Amino acid sequence: MILDRFRIDGQVAVVTGAGRGLGAAIAVAFAEAGADVVIASRTKSQLDEVAEKVTAAGRQAHVVPADLSDIEATAALAGIAVDRFGRLDIVVNNVGGAMPCPLLDTTPQALVDAFNFNVTNAHALVRAAVPHILETAGGGSILNITSTMGRLPGRAFAAYGTAKAALAHYTKLAALDLNPRIRVNAIAPGSILTSALEIVASNDAMRTELETKTPLHRLGEPEDIAAAALYLVSPAGKYLTGKVLEPDGGLIAPNLDLPIGDL
Repeated sequence: MILDRFRIDGQVAVVTGAGRGLGAAIAVAFAEAGADVVIASRTKSQLDEVAEKVTAAGRQAHVVPADLSDIEATAALAGIAVDRFGRLDIVVNNVGGAMPCPLLDTTPQALVDAFNFNVTNAHALVRAAVPHILETAGGGSILNITSTMGRLPGRAFAAYGTAKAALAHYTKLAALDLNPRIRVNAIAPGSILTSALEIVASNDAMRTELETKTPLHRLGEPEDIAAAALYLVSPAGKYLTGKVLEPDGGLIAPNLDLPIGDL
């Protein structure tokens, strides 16, 4: 049956930034599809809540509280997965971000920091994971979470948008290097109703603007991204590599203008 292609029974995944939002939804979705998960983020209490949902789905979660801005801590997750579960099949580089800031207030160091948090850390985990994936599973899948701001221009997103654009292109470059045994894809979410969007979504005027300027006229849900993630890492997506999937409600332009004045 076609639904069997979405199963990842017995596989092991590492998901970064899994304490809440997209990472949490992805980890739970993978568990519901049959995988055990290593989940990492800064806050243990949030990870424990996600682990309970994984257990309720009949799978195991290994909680790793860590500062994932630390490259070594991020890279260590690959070995932790193998030590705990004996194999590694899937890596999801979800942790990342950078605060909006007007261009002339964005320092060169801010660009460096955004690149390191969104791209360098992802590469560190990929580099650590690949030998484990090949040795223990024979092949697997890597998924990077980028952003619609990596392809659409928006004021105040010089650091974040540039870093996410770099991660999207890194995805394509890594896919070529790791073919054919490891597939590498990315997801570029639009406006998803997570804690990162709470301030905007709680403002009726701003939320209305977001929804109105989104062709599907709604905000996305974490499960929308989790479903896309499962498709890309499972046998259902086995003929895709080096691709960036765009679950963004149909955006062709930014759906929120930050109040940054003209020069």
